Amino acid sequence: MQFGILSKDPHNNARAGNISCDHGEIQTPIFMPVGTAGTVKAVHFKELEEDIRAQIILGNTYHLYLRPGLEIVERAGGLHRFNGWKRPILTDSGGYQVYSLTHIRKLKEEGVVFQSHIDGSSHQFTPENVIDIQRIIGADIIMAFDECTPYPCDYNYAGQSMHRTHRWLERCMKRFHETEPRYGYGQSLFPIVQGSVYKDLRIQSAETVAGWNAAGNAIGGLSVGEPAEVMYEMTSAVCDILPENSPRYLMGVGTPVNILESIALGVDMFDCVMPTRNGRNGMLFTKKGIINIKNEKWKDDFSPVDPDGDSFVDQVYSKSYLRHLFASKEMLGPMIASIHNLRFYMWLVEEARRQILEGSFANWKSTMVRVLSQRL
Repeated sequence: MQFGILSKDPHNNARAGNISCDHGEIQTPIFMPVGTAGTVKAVHFKELEEDIRAQIILGNTYHLYLRPGLEIVERAGGLHRFNGWKRPILTDSGGYQVYSLTHIRKLKEEGVVFQSHIDGSSHQFTPENVIDIQRIIGADIIMAFDECTPYPCDYNYAGQSMHRTHRWLERCMKRFHETEPRYGYGQSLFPIVQGSVYKDLRIQSAETVAGWNAAGNAIGGLSVGEPAEVMYEMTSAVCDILPENSPRYLMGVGTPVNILESIALGVDMFDCVMPTRNGRNGMLFTKKGIINIKNEKWKDDFSPVDPDGDSFVDQVYSKSYLRHLFASKEMLGPMIASIHNLRFYMWLVEEARRQILEGSFANWKSTMVRVLSQRL
């Protein structure tokens, strides 16, 4: 994987760059639609490619390991061949999912023993087998196994957890370097910075991660309930330390405003379930603000969902019709809303990139943060 910076904003740390890997080019800043089980919910790949214009999607180690299982994915020739997506894929290591299964997992130095949420069967993730699993899945970018701490989190536990994540990272790196990709194309391993909301721990973790000189680096354990200002403070401290010549990935973030503020801090990559999850519940992001399409006020509004949008959704469907689909519980409603929101998120990072390249990102961001925070 190669990364190059094309331009930096003169007023903050925003940067526009290119990531090159064997399945294609990725223009940064980038938003990555979440395809947990090998698919982005309710969205065809044709729509992802042609209308949403996604450049990379996510898969999840935990979910793919449990279903369909490694044997199926390996026999298919890896996730790209299994699901038909020809562009880059990133897989999360499963650390966040294990974190969310507090009541059915046991955390040890060796790794994590957990019960399947599907059938209750017992499994173990270790730094070594998580690398092996991601080799079999075959994503272009794979993540180190980490522990994601909850919020709030006691300082002592946050420190213990961070050091465990660092020890696991060493084991991940060792396994990664003593194994090879399985399907004839390269894979890159990203370490993950932890440390909860404690700045000294975040700095220590960022320094440890930076020392590995990896192809890219991730910031984990944020957007788990802490105030946005705290998230920005932690992100800023970490971005000041992580190498400038490799992409920075802020995991699980977030709202459109979160993304713009984090781009200004020096983040290049984002993922979040918000555009699809909120879309399925009738919340739409537009260039004028946020819409709850289920509201009565849209019943006889025959204007496009987003009059300024560039998606086929905005060319074909009205607010009134989309509201009707939700009221009728037609599955097409959540599908249209998901496509619309994903295209909006892609437009957001595309426009941010254009503004960075033109040297006007700071002023544009200030305006957009105000606009995108309002509910219509």
